[in-house]
Amino acid sequence: MVDSSDKLAYFQAITGVEDIDLCTEILAAHNWDLELAIATFTGNHTSSPPQTDVGSSGQHFLPDSTQNDVVLRPDSNSAAGNPSLAWRIVTLPISIVSGSLGLVSSAVGLGFWAAGGVLSYSFGMLGLGGRRNGESSSSPLVEAQPSAAEAMEFVASLEREYGASVRVRFVSEGFMDALQRSRHAYKLLFVYLHSPDHPDTPGFVERTIGNEAFAAFVNENFVAWGGSIRATEGFKMSNSLKASRFPFCAVVMAATNQRIALLQQIEGPKSPEEMLSILQRVLEETSPVLVSARVEAEERRNNMRLREEQDAAYRAALEADQARERQRIEEQERLERERAEVEQKQREEEEAREREAREAAEREAALARRKQEKALSLGAEPEKGPDVTQVLVRFPTGERKDRRFHSNATIQSIYDYVDSLDCSTLECYSLVSNFPRTVYGPDKHSLTLKEAGLHPQASLFVEPNL
Repeated sequence: MVDSSDKLAYFQAITGVEDIDLCTEILAAHNWDLELAIATFTGNHTSSPPQTDVGSSGQHFLPDSTQNDVVLRPDSNSAAGNPSLAWRIVTLPISIVSGSLGLVSSAVGLGFWAAGGVLSYSFGMLGLGGRRNGESSSSPLVEAQPSAAEAMEFVASLEREYGASVRVRFVSEGFMDALQRSRHAYKLLFVYLHSPDHPDTPGFVERTIGNEAFAAFVNENFVAWGGSIRATEGFKMSNSLKASRFPFCAVVMAATNQRIALLQQIEGPKSPEEMLSILQRVLEETSPVLVSARVEAEERRNNMRLREEQDAAYRAALEADQARERQRIEEQERLERERAEVEQKQREEEEAREREAREAAEREAALARRKQEKALSLGAEPEKGPDVTQVLVRFPTGERKDRRFHSNATIQSIYDYVDSLDCSTLECYSLVSNFPRTVYGPDKHSLTLKEAGLHPQASLFVEPNL
């Protein structure tokens, strides 16, 4: 079993770092995993320092090897806050957003997979991570992401170890989620990197993190995120923020183009008053930026709401126009239908009148032909004589007609006479005598006038058949 002193000596021999305190801190950060610590050192030893790109505000953008990890460091802290050269050599640049797996080799031929925790984080994001030892098979189907699980474990560990002394409300989610939360809330992100083995850590947590005034100020004006450097994301953040002394705090904010602006880093133990003074100064310096961002976001929301209202009004007006157009078309179609119905009715009435007129004309023509035929069938009226019968015919209109007939003529000849008269318009009628009342119906049409008792004279009435 190799003890800590042997690991420390072996690490110094391999890496060539003479600072015992620095070597001890590096090994402690790697949970005294000698191979991982050596792999971290040898993997970063050949990396060239990042090139700084000076921004318009006098602050430096420190681009990392990934597209998402860009840290902004203030010039005001360049003297006091710069880490030592050895720490710059040791720290491994790891992406804040997405990890990558690199194969590194040591100078003595030791090969290790560095950033294994990053691989687990990536697999966890894809839902491919395996279960931890001792985890029950009845775990939820949807598990927390590794970064969120580490954040929750960090908060729980602080509560277990320090209890009510921890007054700052650290969010139980990964760093990038906390950064997005701060961006949406238009607040800065307060970062605390916890080194459990550092001798100044307990006092800092109890006196500063647990200070009521400091905690109230942070909770009110910041989104607080914390992580242990023993955990994967906490260790990544310590490398990305170039933490060289502990306790370590920083203030960051989301910048443009997937950049992260490092506004302030605070290294070493600080009193609550010192922390409040630093945070108040940072907040005052960045307040115009946050206010501007909030105003711009509010303007965007107002503009979007205005556009939505205008779009809604346009759609409503368009729908109203379409409804009016449909109503106009329906009204026009209704009027056309009514006009067509009126025209159809007029045509039908006209056709009916024409048909009635035609039928009336045909009836009149038929009546005229019948009268002519009846008149021709009668022959000439005979002169008065003993064999001639005088017949008087009275019509319902009061008109009277008389004629002479041979006594041997039939009653049918009297009907033919009546039918030949212009004053006769009846088609169905009977000849009737009054005293005694006798109806000369079709059964008597063949009787002669003498046989019917109408000779030498007779008076008959034309009675319509009902």
